[in-house]
Parts: sequence; structure tokens; C-alpha cells
Amino acid sequence: MLSRRSLLQTAVLALPGALTLDASRLFAGAEPARAEAIPGLFPLQRNPDNLEFPFRDLQDWQTPNDLFYVRSHFDVPPIKADEWSLRIEGHVERPFEIGLKELRALQSTTLTALLECAGNGRVYLSPLQAGLRWGHGGVSNADWTGIPLAMLLERAQVKAGAVEVILEGHDKGRIGPPNPSAGEIPFARSLPLSKATSEHTLLAWQMNGEELTPAHGFPVRAVVPGWYGMASIKWLKRIVVTNRPFTGYFQTFNYTIWTRPEHSLATLVPVTELDVKSQIARPSAFEKIAAGKPCRVFGAAWAGEPLIDKVEISTDGGNTWQPATLAQQSQPYAWRFFHFDWTNPASGEHTLMARATDARGRVQPMQRDDDRRDAMITHSVPVPVSVR
Repeated sequence: MLSRRSLLQTAVLALPGALTLDASRLFAGAEPARAEAIPGLFPLQRNPDNLEFPFRDLQDWQTPNDLFYVRSHFDVPPIKADEWSLRIEGHVERPFEIGLKELRALQSTTLTALLECAGNGRVYLSPLQAGLRWGHGGVSNADWTGIPLAMLLERAQVKAGAVEVILEGHDKGRIGPPNPSAGEIPFARSLPLSKATSEHTLLAWQMNGEELTPAHGFPVRAVVPGWYGMASIKWLKRIVVTNRPFTGYFQTFNYTIWTRPEHSLATLVPVTELDVKSQIARPSAFEKIAAGKPCRVFGAAWAGEPLIDKVEISTDGGNTWQPATLAQQSQPYAWRFFHFDWTNPASGEHTLMARATDARGRVQPMQRDDDRRDAMITHSVPVPVSVR
């Protein structure tokens, strides 16, 4: 019997609006086996581990910790809690170092936030990209407990003229071709000062009420709600306030997209805020559905800080659209579930699609914007199903 990925390797879907998707280019390699170390996750890569949440099994608003997707650029660094400390330095009046016990003694807060890998959905790009080919599973939602980063920045007394805050992790290594690094480098990204000092940008030590696992950043990680996951640095080591833009590897080589400001040349800029997006979890691609019987289309939508206002469903490849029912929960930074009751599906081949709109009026696009290179994959992905 052909696997789901084998079927996708041979299928070609022609959709309206000049959106043509050659599914033979969606996937490379065989159907992945289930991960052994973290049950339920699907491995895209091992050592370092990159593991997908099984999105078609979506049912919990809070993703269980053992199903939360894992994105690692280098091996998990071995860190002992009693030896860990965090250094705050750079363009500040009072640099200092803080240990885990002192950090956790500060007044904590809990925030629900979705994290999505900037490459989530990369497998659907054509031509295929060199980066990890995530399907739908590079996204998860959790409660995070920690302190606002602003607390430590206030204590350090940021100097006038500061513009960015660099977050550096303990993880490090060499990046190979096609864009090799200059030797061994740590994973580091910067935030503009305004985002770093937001009350919602956290240094977290718990997810869903439990201690962080090593794969998810033990003992302390950043959580930058409303931004793609590469900003939420794990295994924090150092925080550096700077009076000039950071131009590190993961700020300039990776996780960048083209922007085309009016009357200006195209310029590479770092990936930052989440865009509006929805994904269908069930039915899954090439699922067989009984003709004439109700079928519930179910999934999730998100947009970062703005709320999701509307989700629409098409059962005919984008020719017509009908409103989906949104779940009651609606809050910034989290996903929102939706469902659509397909009451009388007729026999034949159908293509399901979802389209979300957020409170800013942003509408999920039907076509891919190539200026986004291999990141921010938000266009509506067709889900072919057979009704028999």
C-alpha cells in the first residue's frame, strides 16, 4: 500500500486563480518513522533533533509537552541547574549575573503563547528548499511561566541610545554549505528594545506547569509571543544590550526575507512577527470520506498578537467559500480552533482549503510570496480528499 507521502509524490493539483501546486515536489524521502525518544512526534532530523507535532491529531488547546514540536540548530547543551547563570551586559549602566534560584524567586507570570517555526510548511514550497522540510507540525501552543525580560533590563539600567537586545543561547556549532559560518557560533538573535521590554516577552522556566525539558530549553528560555519561534532562544546564556543593529548569522544569513519598500531596492530584513494563517488538521490529505454523510473539517488558525476574526472553508479548491465556526477561546498570541460541518459531500475528488482573517484585516493569501524565500509559509495549502 502506498504511504501518504508516496501518494503526494505523484499527485498534481491545479487550482483556480493561477495557483498550481505540483504535489510531486512536496516531499523528499520516505514516510518518517515515529520518534522513539519523544513518543508521538515525527522526526525530520536527528542529532540535532528536529521533531514535528502530529498536526492531524490536533485536539488539545494546550499542546502536551511530549507532543510540542522541537526545533534545534545544534545539539542540546548539557546544563546543570545549580551551575547555570545568566549574564546581562552591553549598553547598560549596571551589568550583572543572576542564577536560577534568584531568578525563580522573582515575581513570575504565566502567558499562553503559540510558537511556530519560521519554516513550518516548507515542504509545500516549489522548488524544494535546502532547509528542513517541515509539514504542518512545526507549531504548538502552551502556557509559559517565567518573568518579563523587562525586569532584568530595568535592573541593568539600559543606557540612552540602546536599540536592540541580543539573546544568546548555550547551544553552538558550525553551519555547513551552502552558507557556512565562520567557525563555531552560538545560536543568537536580537529583539528591538520595544519588544524586549514588552511585559509579554518572558524568560520562562516552565511550560504547561512543568519544568522545561532539555529539548525545550532547560533551565531557562526566552518566549517572544507573536514572533516566529527562532526569536524564542532556548538554553539562555547571555543577554547583550546594544546601541547598533545586530548582524549575526541567524539575523542576516538565516531567517531573513526580501522587502520591497516603495521607491527602494529590495532589501533583506530579519523575520519577526507571525502572519495570519490557518491549517486544516482533519480530514488529512488523501483521506477517504463517506459520500452523503456529514464530515467535520477541523483545524486551527493564528495571527500572533491580533485575534482571529474569521475562518472560511472551501470544498472546491477555492472557487467558493463558506464561514467556519470559531471556538470560544480567543486571545492574543494563541491559536483558535475552527470547524466546518460539510453536510452532504458528493462522490468524487474534492480539494479542501482554509482561509483566515485577523483583527487587523490581514487575509491569509492563496498564493506563495517568493520574496519570503524559505520562511513565513502562510498561503493556504490544498487538502485533497476522496468522497466515496
